[in-house]
Amino acid sequence: MAKDGGLTSADYVHLHNHTHYSVLDGLQKIPSMLDRVKELGMKSVAITDHGTLSGAIEFYKEAKARGIKPIIGMETYVAQRRHTDKDPVKDKARYHLILLAMNNKGYENLMRLSTIANLEGFYYKSRVDHELLEKYNEGLIVLSACIGGEVGENFRNGQDEKAYEAARWYQKVFGDRYYIEIHDHGHPKHPHFWDEQVKANAKLLKLAEDLGIKTVLTADAHYSQPGDKEAHEILLCVQTGAFLSDQDRFSLKNFDLFVEDPQAVIGRWGTEHSELITNTAELAGRCEIDFELGGILIPKFPVPEGETEKSFLDKLVFKGIAERYAGIASDKAAELSFDEVRALVSPEVVERTHYELTVIDGMGFNGYMLIVQDFINWGKDRGIIFGPGRGSAAGSIIAYVLRITDLDPLIYGLLFERFLNPDRISMPDIDVDIQDTRRDEVIDYCAEKYGADRVSNIVTFGKMAARAAVRDVARVLEVPYAEADKLAKLIPAPIQGRHIPLKVSIDKDPDLKKEYTENPTAKKVIDLAIRLEGTIRSHGVHACGVVIAPGELVQYVPLEMAQKGVVATQFPMGQIEELGLLKMDFLGLSNLTIIKNAMRIIKKVNGVDIDLSAIPLDDAETFALLGRGETTGVFQFESAGMKRYLRELKPTEFDDVIAMGALYRPGPLSAGLT
Repeated sequence: MAKDGGLTSADYVHLHNHTHYSVLDGLQKIPSMLDRVKELGMKSVAITDHGTLSGAIEFYKEAKARGIKPIIGMETYVAQRRHTDKDPVKDKARYHLILLAMNNKGYENLMRLSTIANLEGFYYKSRVDHELLEKYNEGLIVLSACIGGEVGENFRNGQDEKAYEAARWYQKVFGDRYYIEIHDHGHPKHPHFWDEQVKANAKLLKLAEDLGIKTVLTADAHYSQPGDKEAHEILLCVQTGAFLSDQDRFSLKNFDLFVEDPQAVIGRWGTEHSELITNTAELAGRCEIDFELGGILIPKFPVPEGETEKSFLDKLVFKGIAERYAGIASDKAAELSFDEVRALVSPEVVERTHYELTVIDGMGFNGYMLIVQDFINWGKDRGIIFGPGRGSAAGSIIAYVLRITDLDPLIYGLLFERFLNPDRISMPDIDVDIQDTRRDEVIDYCAEKYGADRVSNIVTFGKMAARAAVRDVARVLEVPYAEADKLAKLIPAPIQGRHIPLKVSIDKDPDLKKEYTENPTAKKVIDLAIRLEGTIRSHGVHACGVVIAPGELVQYVPLEMAQKGVVATQFPMGQIEELGLLKMDFLGLSNLTIIKNAMRIIKKVNGVDIDLSAIPLDDAETFALLGRGETTGVFQFESAGMKRYLRELKPTEFDDVIAMGALYRPGPLSAGLT
């Protein structure tokens, strides 16, 4: 047996890792981190971003795809007093703490702690406190964290008794789920060892022995490869607004923060402290989380007594058919039986309605249709202007008769299968356009109806695209603005909204390639920008995304306070959909507000009430106006190019307008269809 006990790479698990979801602090993207872990022969790895679980779903999926066991965690901050205390003198300082989910209950508690820390405890950082940790400790494993942890910080400040007191508290609350964390850069043989950490490690090892607490070794990682250090320093400069040359800037250049080769770790620690290695694998063996992705988590719609979602939807649909296709008044339509309604309309309407209802019921989306029609009709009844229908929902006769849309799919030959297809199970997606001045009223109605703790906005992440990455790097390196601007403008523009990776551009674009090969400054900037490209730079609120959950939202997704002062999910749109939660697109449009204001002015000046659904589609004067290109303020028809083509086309019927809208889009234009 080797002197290190025959330890292999699989015996070590990295339990302290930051990805780019630790915004402007972690550089590594999840796929590259996992590729590095797999390449180094490890079987499991943890994710522990600062105060957030935003990367959890992506991490889980990508790890499973590579045959790596995912451990979901978070590096939280612990307030010195209560998490709600925010005194500028007493509460700026806080401790670090690593939380790892052992099981699904632990993951739920992790989501709760992260949510509370962000919504209630945020003061410079998102914070929890001892009371919260005790309350939500079930299913969680705790590591004492870095030298900034409660134990390490007290040791560093010479307050050894306080360090022991803190460790005893965690041991009492978490039992054998509490581990003392020893850091690799505190080993004297580490190439960049830190003397402070060497001293702290010695005290931490003694404390663990004195109190009978197990220890684990971590190698805090913020980037994947050793060669990423300079790029990470650039990232930190972007975070702080500093230049790389600043002497007193925040820097971590004296630390190795890449995903360390387990053989190097074993070589340093395996002889004298092999338990530090094997305990990481033992800890990983205690963690087992299963995410249920691709399900359907639609809230139950409150139906009248004696009704089911299906029976109530059927009633509303047949009432709507009588109104839309037979011109029956609403109160009279409600009194008609299904057979009476069928007798009033064409067989085509009956057949299409029966088909769609069968598909909707078979796919379990009765509640979805009820929820959408409810808030739209609530809004329409209060004078809120909604768009007539956009996207695949316009192909549904059910959406039409429920007043979700105002387009008859039979007239325009629209396909229901674009909206729902029984052969391709996926959540329906109805784009809801609302006048922007009253969008919040509709969201508030949903929050009141289903519960404020079940409705939230959705986060969106801004990532560094090629040009932005080049500009950021150039600023940090103090490249003159004119030179940086010239270089950024050489980067090819996105194609159909898709950014071309810098690696591709410097190979395919001759002008950029020439600049890259002949200008050393340009090469340095681009090489660093390539490492930063695609990294999360900011996060905000999705322009239209709103999620409605069947229960308390924090059971399914962690929440945060977004920059605009509204609550948002920590997971972005795609991950919300993967969880099976109901995601609605509430898009506020200024055009609809303009229409509402125009209707109000017409009413006041001329005493005429305009019914938008009754406006004729064959008005000659309107087509003449379109033919003159006088479409400023008309949704999707106000660009210079659209006006030019309208003047050439001179539309004379509504089908011409439809064709113009369909053809003047990036895809058809690039294919030369115009």
